[in-house]
Order: sequence, then C-alpha cells, then structure tokens
Amino acid sequence: MKRRLGSVVLALALAASAQLVRADTVLDGSADGAYFRIVVPTNWNGDLVVYNHGFSLAPPAPVTDIGPLAPLQLSEGYAVAASSYRSLGWALFDTRQDDRALFTTFKANFGKPTRTFVNGPSLGGAVTAQVLEEANLGDQVGSFPFCGALAGSRSWDAGLDLRLVYDNVCGAVPGAAIPGGANGLPAPGFPFYPFDQTQMAMAVHACTGILAPAAFRTPDQAARLSKILTVMTIPESFLLTDVGFAVFGLSNLIHAPEKLNGKQAPGNIGVVYPDATVNATIARVPAKNGPERRLEKFWTPSGNVPHGSKILSLHTDKDGLVVVEQEREYQNAVHPSKLTTAIVVEAAPSHCGFTQAELIAGWESLRGWVATGVKPGALQIQGLCSALAAGGVATGPCRIDPAYVINDLDTRILPR
Repeated sequence: MKRRLGSVVLALALAASAQLVRADTVLDGSADGAYFRIVVPTNWNGDLVVYNHGFSLAPPAPVTDIGPLAPLQLSEGYAVAASSYRSLGWALFDTRQDDRALFTTFKANFGKPTRTFVNGPSLGGAVTAQVLEEANLGDQVGSFPFCGALAGSRSWDAGLDLRLVYDNVCGAVPGAAIPGGANGLPAPGFPFYPFDQTQMAMAVHACTGILAPAAFRTPDQAARLSKILTVMTIPESFLLTDVGFAVFGLSNLIHAPEKLNGKQAPGNIGVVYPDATVNATIARVPAKNGPERRLEKFWTPSGNVPHGSKILSLHTDKDGLVVVEQEREYQNAVHPSKLTTAIVVEAAPSHCGFTQAELIAGWESLRGWVATGVKPGALQIQGLCSALAAGGVATGPCRIDPAYVINDLDTRILPR
C-alpha cells in the first residue's frame, strides 16, 4: 500500500510541472459522422485510455473534453482519446462503431496500443461497459465507469414511468400539460418539435410550484409534487432534470430514425405503481416486441467481458438521475472476480458528484489491480482516497462506505 501510494503521489506531484514541459501530440478530426480528439504525450507508455462522455442532447461537435482524469493520465504516460459520438441522446445504437473508429484512427496514426483502458461517466459509463463487451478495442485490460447507467435500457422504464405519472398527475392542471405522452414529444420529436426546456420548466412549475420556495407553493401544488416524487422515488432537486430526460430524451429515442424510428419501446403494461389512484388511472402503453428487443440490444449488459478485463465502478448513493441501484443490476450480470464496486455516501443528492480524491482513488486502484492482479475492495479504495486527501495531493473529502448495501433495482425502477 505504501509503495502504491508513493507512486500515486509522485505522479500527481509531477502532473502540473509536466504540463509545462510536455509537448503533447494532439490529433483532431472526424470519422463516420463523429468528431474525435486524440492526445499522445511525449512520454507515451504504449497504452491508450478511451474516454466516453455522458448524455447530451447537443448535436455532435469537435471534441474539447477528454475527461476529468486526462491531465493525470497524460502525466502518467497514457495516450487519451475521445469521440463525440455520431448520435445525440441515448447514443448506444452507434457508440460501438464510434469507439471502434476512434481506435482504428489511433492505430493508423500512432500504432496499436499495448493495452486499452476505457472510462466514462453517466451514459459514458454505459458506453464504457458496452464497448468492453462488444467493441474489441485491442487488449482491454481495465474499465472505469463512474455514475454509470449500467442497467442500460432499463433506464428508459423509469423515463417512461415519469412521463406517464406526470401526465396522470398534472395533465389536467391549467398550463401544466406537456405534449407527446409516451412518445416524449409528438412526431417528428426532439430536436424538431417546437417545445423547449423553458416551456417544460414552466409547465412543471404550473403543476408543482417547483421553481418557487416550498412556502410559496399552493397546497394543491405541494400535494401533486409529493405524489410524483413518492411514486417515482426521486429527490425534489432532480425533478426538472428527470422530466427533461423523460420528455426530450425519450422523444429522441422514439423518433430518431437510427434508434426506434417512431416505434414504441418501452411500455408499462403490468407495472404496479405504489399509489392506488395513479395505478388505477395511469395510461397503459404496450411495448412493441421488435423495438423493445432493439432497445435491449442497444444496450443492456450481458456480463460477457473479455478474459482478464477488470472493472472498477464508482457511484454516489443519492444520485437522482442514474440511481445507485443500477450498480446492483450490473453486479448481477458481471462475474464478481472481474468487478469491484464502491459507493460514495453523500449528504445531498448529486449526479456524478465525486471529489477529486475519490475519482483519482478509483482510477489508481484500477491501475493497481491491473498491475498486480490483486482486486481492491471499497475499503482499500477509501483508504487510498483518504491518504491522497490527507497528504494534500487531491481534494477530498473521502466518503466511500465499504459496508454500503445496494438494493435491487426493482425497488427504484418498477419491474415489467
């Protein structure tokens, strides 16, 4: 442990000064509709880190973000590469090809990397897990998804539920109706249908008073807000974010030609909602078999990861967008010898709200596992995090709870 910590401290201490003297090679470009950026340090160690960004409804654009760990990874000698993805929103229909094209471009310009690491947050965590299973990016030795949507397509069960619960509770309230229902928005859907984030926020506010302090909400608004949050088990601070996912994200998923092309998936037949009135009166939407299978294919984890690959996954316990119980679903799919999971217990809900020390401890623990073959547990990751913070090497606090028990995903995303 002391030897490992020493190497981490040295790498971090050198990172800032290395930025002053290192002449990185930066390659920007595009391939098959996706932009990319590749950065190779002069002290390249022969390994490649692929960074996968999170969920975004912005059109593909030149890459400027190669990940929060990139400065450290470059100082350690890794090349770092990232794709914009060719698709917006739930991009997993194309991300295997995007990362594969990125890897092919890297090989053509710099040679085949000795080993490949893959990392990314949120949707990028799902992409990280997907490409580990399916993209064949060389010798994929390590994956670091953080706050990852690792239950894959089941995320859309929650999105559909929230959209339909909102319509059930708020649809008849003056000024609160949102067009589209189970399709997110009417055809042709996002980004073409003329309904925006501001209009959505004002509609949700009309129903729940979400934009006003609690003391200024009417009793009816407070009651409707409480009902939605209780049925969906989400924190109040995430309501607008989650409704946006259930309106604009769902719309793009349903209507985009390269995704579901106007066909309905998922559905909510058979779902039992924990409110008698909602359960009796909510709209019931059947999922079409073909689109449902397509959504599962792009993507739900199989757990079929390459031999020798190691996965370290980090999550916050109160995440209101990608719930921590998604980690349990991933644990059910992946053999425990290939996966270690660490949960950060936070005071207030966040999405990907890790401290610098927590994120670095996760990355360095994965590197140590790959180097030694000794699998770290959450206790060891927390210990490394605490040492980094105590030494002033990285900003804490360190809040990983080795005793944290992850509940079944069915407790947060209702089964169907």
